[in-house]
Amino acid sequence: MFRALLAEKIGDSTRTTLQEIDEARLPDGDVAVEVLYSTLNYKDALAITGDGPVVRSFPMVPGIDLAGRVMESRHPDWQPGDAVVLNGWGVGETHWGALAEKARLDGNWLIRLPAAFDARSAMAIGTAGYTAMLSVIALERQGVAPDRGEVLVTGATGGVGSVAVMLLARLGYSVAAVTGRSAEHGDYLRRLGAATVLDRQDFSEAGKPLGKERWAGAVDSVGGRTLANVCATLKRGGTVAACGLAGGMDLPASVAPFILRGVRLIGIDSVYRPRNEREEAWTRLGELVDVSLLESATSEIGLESAIDAARGLLDGRSKGRIVVDVRR
Repeated sequence: MFRALLAEKIGDSTRTTLQEIDEARLPDGDVAVEVLYSTLNYKDALAITGDGPVVRSFPMVPGIDLAGRVMESRHPDWQPGDAVVLNGWGVGETHWGALAEKARLDGNWLIRLPAAFDARSAMAIGTAGYTAMLSVIALERQGVAPDRGEVLVTGATGGVGSVAVMLLARLGYSVAAVTGRSAEHGDYLRRLGAATVLDRQDFSEAGKPLGKERWAGAVDSVGGRTLANVCATLKRGGTVAACGLAGGMDLPASVAPFILRGVRLIGIDSVYRPRNEREEAWTRLGELVDVSLLESATSEIGLESAIDAARGLLDGRSKGRIVVDVRR
């Protein structure tokens, strides 16, 4: 038996509870993992509350991230005792996930825990930090260098945004951070490395097809009208890495920035990235992340508390990263 959060469909509603589950119910997979830490991401919160169509089949154990130890393996790359990390691959959506003490997984989904991190600090990074790193790599590959000008980060107090601010600042960029509570969260964002803190309201209203050129690049975790306004204010040849949709899936934008300024919109898929790209991102994270600074942006909860914390995350009452110790 092991403890897990289990999301079940009750009529038209989703009910998530903490349960004792028989190991025999675990799905197929060639590696069994003892989960040490997981995280609470925006997608996890949608799965737990049922506020979004994240879960594809019920019952489902939510949780898209884990760090833990291999217990049993039929996969040639993994042996009992190996320290591993998992992000994405449909875990917590179509395959039982990480908000549990145990998981059974496809060994091809795992990567080795980087030497720079222990299980807890790896989950302080989690999918959010891994996605932030993929976004920064995308900007670098499009020629967005620190000497090109300011780089914007939207949703900056969220998991992706917080780590993106930290990474970009560490790489020498001048970072402008956008938040819905600039007065409350300004000091927090400046500690992470933001040079400027801007109010979300400046980006949430309908804007012009082309605005004043300001940003050399951007990491956007919001989508919707915010992303449209970011595109409209990028400098000529600028790039935005789009990795989130908290503000909506629509894009009420004009083609003008793309045609008249050569702006590039790069989508960041973190769920099905091949292993070599995951390992590259985690290697860079090991080189760039200040673990002590990351700790200041991280809170820790137990497994049962994740249910209430999910609602707080969706309501905008949390900031930074939330680590889940599944053993308590």
